[in-house]
Amino acid sequence: MFKIQTLNKISTTGLNGFDRGAYEVASELPSPDAIVVRSFKMHEMEFDNHLKAIARAGAGTNNIPIDRCSEQGIVVFNTPGANANGVKEMVLAGLFLASRDITGAAKWVEGIKDEGENVPALVEKNKSNFAGCEIKGKTLGVVGLGAIGAMVANNAIDLGMDVIGYDPYLSVDAAWELSSKIQKATGLETLLSQVDYLTIHVPLMESTRGMYNAEKFAMMKEEIKILNFSRAALMNENDLLKALERGKVSTYVTDFPEANLLGVKGVVSIPHLGASTEESEENCAVMAVNQMKEYLENGNITNSVNFPNCTLPRTTGEKRIIIANQNIPNMLGEISAVLAQHSLNIGDLLNKSKNDLAYNIIDVDGEISDEAIGQLKAITGVITVRVID
Repeated sequence: MFKIQTLNKISTTGLNGFDRGAYEVASELPSPDAIVVRSFKMHEMEFDNHLKAIARAGAGTNNIPIDRCSEQGIVVFNTPGANANGVKEMVLAGLFLASRDITGAAKWVEGIKDEGENVPALVEKNKSNFAGCEIKGKTLGVVGLGAIGAMVANNAIDLGMDVIGYDPYLSVDAAWELSSKIQKATGLETLLSQVDYLTIHVPLMESTRGMYNAEKFAMMKEEIKILNFSRAALMNENDLLKALERGKVSTYVTDFPEANLLGVKGVVSIPHLGASTEESEENCAVMAVNQMKEYLENGNITNSVNFPNCTLPRTTGEKRIIIANQNIPNMLGEISAVLAQHSLNIGDLLNKSKNDLAYNIIDVDGEISDEAIGQLKAITGVITVRVID
């Protein structure tokens, strides 16, 4: 029986995917085989040798110590695209919030609550203070055309906007999802100089941290409206504040409130609601559980952030050996030599690598002895060895 620990409240719709005859699921479990998590910060946690995988019910994995997991052969999954529709809808709401001072207007109306029968007249007198613009006919720049960015771009076209997209890492599959009406930018600088609205959908990495700074703001149109539903740290906060003060950036809508931005004119802060829908939470949990089960039961990997995607169909009657190792030369040769020494014939094999790590799924005929497993583990560069019946 596999032990599954949950570190946050995980949708029961997802957790019900674990067959309780084969899985024990609880928030408090000693030496779990796997962990399902949402936002719980795991950097201070110790992982013992039983832990095989961590599934993040969401896209971001900043709360998980990826490097340490890789060193211990722990596969870390995420669920890209599962919450995309929920985030997309919030981004679309952000477009309207950036265009019409809805939040300011609503707050003002609350302030005249005690005016009684004068309220209608005050509303008519002051409504012009909150006038905005329509998004139809305006140009939206979408940086990052993954699952969320592509949905936003397509829906913005449907809303009558002109859309320019930029993604230097755009995959062929993602490109097929895009409307033919979306224009392709030749570079980020070109896009920034043309758009009235900018929405950002890129991951936070060292190369993207603070990438929107004084230099980038200088390239933008006057009074640009920026939406950030990715990560707060993509913005250089000091440079953003200066751009807001000068009016270079007229509105900044973010799903990641920062203390220095609260109360600043032109800033609309939303308390990280992008994926906070029942549907998103269920979709993420279902995807996380399905990926976890496939890995624990068959060794197959889909949507790992540290190990390569690796899927090999099972053949009835064969044992399966799973080996994670450093991506170094002659590893397959050494593994094959050990199997041959123990008269284990390879029926099927799949080897994939990702950066410094490699992953092997090997189906063999015959019983696998403890001695054979020990010899495989002793090969220099091997991180983990697991046998699946």
